[in-house]
Amino acid sequence: MDFGFSQEDETFRAEVRDWLAAHAGAGTDRRTWERTLGKAGWIGLGWPEQGYGNRAATLTQQVAWAEEYARSGAPPRSGHIGENLLAPTLLVHGTDEQKARFLPPVAAGEELWCQGYSEPGAGSDLAGVRTAAVREGPHYRITGQKIWTSLAHEADWCFVLARTDPGSRRHHGLSFLLVPMDQPGRVEVRPIRQMTGTSEFNEVFFDGAHARAEHVVGAEGRGWQVAMSLLGFERGVSTLAQQIGFAEELAKVVATAAETGGLDDPVLRERLVRQWAELRTMRWNALRTLGGSGDPGAPSVAKLLWANWHQRLGELAVRVRGATAAAGPTAWSPAAPYELDAAQHLFLFSRADTIYGGSDQVQRTIIAERVLGLPREPKGAV
Repeated sequence: MDFGFSQEDETFRAEVRDWLAAHAGAGTDRRTWERTLGKAGWIGLGWPEQGYGNRAATLTQQVAWAEEYARSGAPPRSGHIGENLLAPTLLVHGTDEQKARFLPPVAAGEELWCQGYSEPGAGSDLAGVRTAAVREGPHYRITGQKIWTSLAHEADWCFVLARTDPGSRRHHGLSFLLVPMDQPGRVEVRPIRQMTGTSEFNEVFFDGAHARAEHVVGAEGRGWQVAMSLLGFERGVSTLAQQIGFAEELAKVVATAAETGGLDDPVLRERLVRQWAELRTMRWNALRTLGGSGDPGAPSVAKLLWANWHQRLGELAVRVRGATAAAGPTAWSPAAPYELDAAQHLFLFSRADTIYGGSDQVQRTIIAERVLGLPREPKGAV
């Protein structure tokens, strides 16, 4: 292994491989699968503290777990937002009571989370948040709308960035609230049907939703600092697992090119080789920055690299098919939803890669201002 695994780590990898082989094909629904992972202690390997039902694992063992999980064909995760974003944030900014309340259910796969950041008028410019939270005794009353909320239709809880100081502007006066989703009449989730035909993203409407006052993370008014800290956790060993999936997608595109004669085209052949070389470069960059801290540009560089790479792969996936890429896997009928094959889904879904999680323009601005020290971009009044 090019990461430098010890014999102890390889033993751990074998344990992971055996467990996944025995359980990954169970065919359970996503929530039951999270509980299966939690019962075996596989959730929270990367948390710096133990005692919440999670196993202890070194950084290299976390890499082994992520890579073997990606290779196994195990079901997609529903709990990764709680495990990889909320939990590390609570470990840094949360109170002992918040950790004791929320981390064990995440580790057990019992409570699923979604992220309430983006709004119709505050996407890449997150400081434009307008969702308001007003303190009323032991609760906050929350009113506003979030959008592009991944897995909100499955989530039990949402961490919400809201404005608790009505006279504040930009990143001042924001708070990070933990909000239960099961509030009929106060929380409404509307799935967004995408051009892929699926609905992973949602609109979420808060109409007087309640959040307990003790469920403010990092104190009232310090939500911006907590929110930015959370965004820093979006990179890590999950990046290496993501690249395992990318490699499998690339292999399928190359195989299709071989079947259709696309490899005889020197231009197409050069693009495929470039995709392979860039994927290797991304892996080495991920290994180089793994576990590092204090580099404000690393997450933005990684996002620019993988988002554009994946988008180009989607374009290649249909190009190697030629004219047949325009035809679906089944006959079209106006009475039934259209269907896409894997290549078509990759092409359409990857169009969003350079937008969600911070658009390319925002990533370049972060690099320019925080790494290169260029003049800050003027911000309009909110």
